[in-house]
Amino acid sequence: MLLWLCLCCGLSSSAAQPDSEVMARYLEQQLLADYSIAEQVARRVPRQAKFLQRLETRPRMSEFQVRSTIISRYAFTTVSCTMVNSGSEAREAVFEMQIPAAAFISNFTMSIGNKTYYGEVTGKEKKNSTDDKERHKKPASPTEGRENGYETFKASVFIPRKMQARFILHYEELLQRRLGKYEYTVSIRPQQLVGRLRVEVNILENSGIVSLEVPPLRNSRQKGNGKAEGDVSPPPSTVIGHTKTLAKVTFNPSVVEQTRIARNGILGDFIIRYDVSRELSVGDVQILNGYFVHYFAPTDLPPLPKNVVFVLDSSASMVGTKLKQTKEALFTILQDLRPEDHFNIIGFSNRIKVWQQDQLVPVTPNNIRDAKKYIHNMSPTGGTNINGALQTGAKLLNDYIAQNDIDARSVSLIIFLTDGRPTVGETQSSKILSNTKDAIRDKFCLFTIGIGNDVDHKLLERMALENCGMTRLFQEDEDAASHLKGFYDEIGTPLLSDIRVDYPEDDVEQVTQNFFPNYFNGSEIIIAGKLINRTSDKLHVEVTASNSKKYILLKTDVAIDLPSRNDIRGVPGLEDGKGDNNYIERAWSYLTIKELLNSRLKSDDIQEKDKLMEKAKSMALAYNFVTPFTVLKMKEAGLHSEPPQEEFISPSTDGIGEKVQSLQGHKAPPGIRRGQDKQRIKISKTSADGDPHFVIDFPSSKFSVCFNIDGEPGDILRLVSDHKESGVTVNGQLIGAPAPPNGHKKHRTYFSTITILSNKPERSYLEITPKRVILDDGERLVLSCGRSAVVRSRSLEVSISAYSNITVTIWDSISFVILIHHYKRPAPYQRNHLGFYISNSKGLSSDSHGLLGQFLSHEIKLLQESLNTSHHEVGQNQTEALKTNPTNTLKVKGRLVPVVWKQRRIYNGQQEISCWFAKNNADKLIDGSYKDYVASHPFDTGTSFGTINSL
Repeated sequence: MLLWLCLCCGLSSSAAQPDSEVMARYLEQQLLADYSIAEQVARRVPRQAKFLQRLETRPRMSEFQVRSTIISRYAFTTVSCTMVNSGSEAREAVFEMQIPAAAFISNFTMSIGNKTYYGEVTGKEKKNSTDDKERHKKPASPTEGRENGYETFKASVFIPRKMQARFILHYEELLQRRLGKYEYTVSIRPQQLVGRLRVEVNILENSGIVSLEVPPLRNSRQKGNGKAEGDVSPPPSTVIGHTKTLAKVTFNPSVVEQTRIARNGILGDFIIRYDVSRELSVGDVQILNGYFVHYFAPTDLPPLPKNVVFVLDSSASMVGTKLKQTKEALFTILQDLRPEDHFNIIGFSNRIKVWQQDQLVPVTPNNIRDAKKYIHNMSPTGGTNINGALQTGAKLLNDYIAQNDIDARSVSLIIFLTDGRPTVGETQSSKILSNTKDAIRDKFCLFTIGIGNDVDHKLLERMALENCGMTRLFQEDEDAASHLKGFYDEIGTPLLSDIRVDYPEDDVEQVTQNFFPNYFNGSEIIIAGKLINRTSDKLHVEVTASNSKKYILLKTDVAIDLPSRNDIRGVPGLEDGKGDNNYIERAWSYLTIKELLNSRLKSDDIQEKDKLMEKAKSMALAYNFVTPFTVLKMKEAGLHSEPPQEEFISPSTDGIGEKVQSLQGHKAPPGIRRGQDKQRIKISKTSADGDPHFVIDFPSSKFSVCFNIDGEPGDILRLVSDHKESGVTVNGQLIGAPAPPNGHKKHRTYFSTITILSNKPERSYLEITPKRVILDDGERLVLSCGRSAVVRSRSLEVSISAYSNITVTIWDSISFVILIHHYKRPAPYQRNHLGFYISNSKGLSSDSHGLLGQFLSHEIKLLQESLNTSHHEVGQNQTEALKTNPTNTLKVKGRLVPVVWKQRRIYNGQQEISCWFAKNNADKLIDGSYKDYVASHPFDTGTSFGTINSL
């Protein structure tokens, strides 16, 4: 019996299929009636069917099933296929399955008649014999189908007469987020109609599933920009169901429905796209059994400016469709450039032509128009000088960065496109690689695109890997314009730069890549590692990054052991997971092996390459992955063994919800000690908090003054007004609540929103509520109050302590602290609200005003009222003696204000103070009356009574 396994490109042509729906219906009834081989052979069939069976010389596929479980982006896929030989002699059966090139095969089993063979992953010898019939899964060259991101697994056996063979293939992959969606794809190309064809995909995402969609079957691998055209409905017989965190998708077409899709059995790719709920935070950190995986994909961030150089192949081989589609894509890409971007274009063949010499130009209507003319006039001619083109592009970008005062946080990149190999100038790949790396010097990233079968895939892949970029390969007959635009969409919107993710060195080990030059909109950063201290109850996570004009710091402590929040045991599709598979651990091993393979590809040192190979091989063997350094060998399990049962490998659900966390939080930059995070925020007593109660502290007089404001719900109170001098204004909006029973008030009011406005050196504002913080300095940024974070720009810093407080610092000389009052079970008269405290007022001018601001630079004198109503100024050492006198008086700007001694609690009740209380809505204590401090809207910066300004 002949037995062999291999990977190859392409699919063999299928035999003729019945071209009648009537015949398809008949075959469906016959196939589903009984799957016993003996009965299949004995069954009488019509003469027409017998004729078709005589024409069909290959074994018939009676069953094709795909079952997959995706847990937190990590996908386990099992493919089961049964083939029946009803003939009178042995026939060859070929099982083919296209799988994603990024996936690792983890198991393969097959039974032929009464014999069972199982796959064993073993280390690959450095030199294979030429007659080795078991071939490993290796990185494919463009001729092996790698250009479309897929490889073909093939197994061929001879099935004895009147017997059947069953094949079961397992593979695993970590889904990548592109253009805001995860895409899971299953190839359904059995090459014949199948009696039982079923695809079942179960998805579990603890952070919540959003935007789940199943587009029509895809018969080509043209991904383009991800936008479907025409019919966007799911394939027939598709059933979709999902809750907040769980989804189940099935595709179960009958033979008739298969016939309507494709009579040759090549149905196409079954695709599921989805995303998960997320917000600006440290991300989604999940921990299970001593391993963690960290997903970071913030949203609602303004894009960073780009400095981009397009380097385009215009050699003779680009003639025709390739150059035409490249031009079409560039026309669209140029339209998508933003006003803050700068760009240039280089065309190269044996000559190198730069559109704008020695500069990058801003994005203006005229420059876009002229760039389109330049691209339109490009003509294919000459050879391919890859080295010269890249050197020119790198020098152009380096000179622009060095000679111009560019935004320090802008993102610079080269997008390089070619369809061939180097034929002019330097043609040795190793020299081109070293020259490119020396020219770029880690200052920007290089993204490479290859079109057609003649391109040097390894050269483009390594150039991109060595220079923090990515590579894409497209077939010559595919829609290059759509591919190019889709690839640009992936990298065209940088949101963060210089992202670093850190964990305590004493708590973790073997962490995958944790520094990333850029984060692009719609993508995702993934880090995984092992926990050292498994007895700890939390993991500290810190993230730093740059965003436009802001420096962002995010940090949190992720709980490791929490009570079960989502018990998913018994959920259909997940309850039959076998074994002790740990999906977090396997995701970590998957990422680690991928990084070892990439590091080996980039290395020029033979000893280092061998060391990396041995590490990757050792880990692949430990986790049973087929890689370039391991091979799948088939061994016979013994005679008369039971046929293999479909073992649906999915992660064990034991403990999910108990130890799996999907928490979000936030990091501190290198050099900042964590001990600082635990220090209590330094604030003064000067504040407006509660109902609201106002407190003014006078340190030099050694006493405090307090008063209440009985406002109306919806009123906006001006707390600090110094718009003309320091440029700072603080307004607080009131929200109403019923008064407590038996109280003297008709209702209560609290601050629901604090708005801080500043116009120096540039316009900006903060809008703070108990749930979120909106920072807008020309670019809008939304932060959750439930996640610790720090955002820093040139003149402003916002620090959030989760569910506790927000500190706002302006120019290091003005600081405000906003307390968050959140009730888990609020009484009818309670509302979630804010408290406003002034921590540092040195930067406010002596002319500042507002209910609090008017007292910051003025002293108040305490007087003793005698029986003859004459007043005597009280010295500081007499203040204590007057506390028991109920008829004391304050002297404020010549006004006399009667006050009484009271006790107040501030800072969430953690501090008690004594103060002189002014009654009647602070009558005579404040300038004017209460109504003079009511702003017309949250952005009102009026500085005097009756005057309204807007920022």
